[in-house]
Amino acid sequence: MTTYTEGMGEVTDADFAAEVLGAELPVLVKFTAEWCGPCRQLRPVLGAIAAEAAGRLRIVEMDVDRNPETTLRYGVLGTPTLMVFRGGEPVKSLVGARPKRRLLAELEDVLA
Repeated sequence: MTTYTEGMGEVTDADFAAEVLGAELPVLVKFTAEWCGPCRQLRPVLGAIAAEAAGRLRIVEMDVDRNPETTLRYGVLGTPTLMVFRGGEPVKSLVGARPKRRLLAELEDVLA
């Protein structure tokens, strides 16, 4: 794991398999980019959820520009894309920023 941002780790093409696909907990991956305004808006929302859901859900970020291999493999076409992985498989995908309450509702089945 490279760096932490407000309770969120950052993953790369190199460590994606170990950090996300091999994780015991469900992992929400935020596919992001430095130039993406909605991605920046979503960062504090995900930071708060990461703190609240610690032990039930892990949240990491992946920069799409620096990690094209994983971005292409999972068909990420826009940022922010939120993809939840469980047991090495993508189980949920959401595109676009949203308020915390709505995001928690959409993640309810993952957090249960």
